[in-house]
Amino acid sequence: MNYGVVVAGGIGRRMGAEKPKQFLAIGTKPIIVHTVEKFVLCNELEKIIVLTPKDWIEYTKDLLEKNLGDKLMKRVAVIEGGETRNETIMNSIAYIEKEFGLDDDTVIITHDAVRPFVTHRIIKDNIEAVMKYGATDTVVPATDTIVESQDNDIISAIPDRSKMYQGQTPQSFKAKELRDTYQALTQEEKDILTDATKIYVLKGKPVKLVKGESFNIKITYPYDLEVAETLLKGESK
Repeated sequence: MNYGVVVAGGIGRRMGAEKPKQFLAIGTKPIIVHTVEKFVLCNELEKIIVLTPKDWIEYTKDLLEKNLGDKLMKRVAVIEGGETRNETIMNSIAYIEKEFGLDDDTVIITHDAVRPFVTHRIIKDNIEAVMKYGATDTVVPATDTIVESQDNDIISAIPDRSKMYQGQTPQSFKAKELRDTYQALTQEEKDILTDATKIYVLKGKPVKLVKGESFNIKITYPYDLEVAETLLKGESK
């Protein structure tokens, strides 16, 4: 079975808002509602699991119920996230195992709650690729030159841009393999994780690239809200 996992654990320090950025509005609805709608309308997914800070669980449930309605909410579960992104994803896997059972073909499509412009095509491509390859990362080709600096002061390398990509989400996995691989990491390896696909990279496991979209932006800073409003207007035309 395939499960959508919407990661909504951020508290929005860089946004400077009084509440987590996923609850800020674009258009007439909060960001998280736009995102969950994209997943709940995808029939290839059995259940959508939304993970949020403990103090925001009831708020999130009420918000989604108000905007999605009872019928769509039957496909949504809101549960507590973890201390880190990867622990949050592990919580989703534990929930799936408890409620539905877990086998080698159980798939999770993990996505940032603050990327509301994900498309059905991207989600579907993730599902198809993860079933074949076991792990995927949604990316777009790098358009700017990437500069590396080992000491954060002087350039140490300029990689070939044609081989560079910018990571987005969804990132998708065979859930049982992801959990087992994560649990096999040392604490030192866990400490250097930046996202879930790095779990596979550290262990030499392949991660298939899935084509993203330039408009599949992550809303992080106040300026991103302005961009999102413009994108939303274009999406509604």
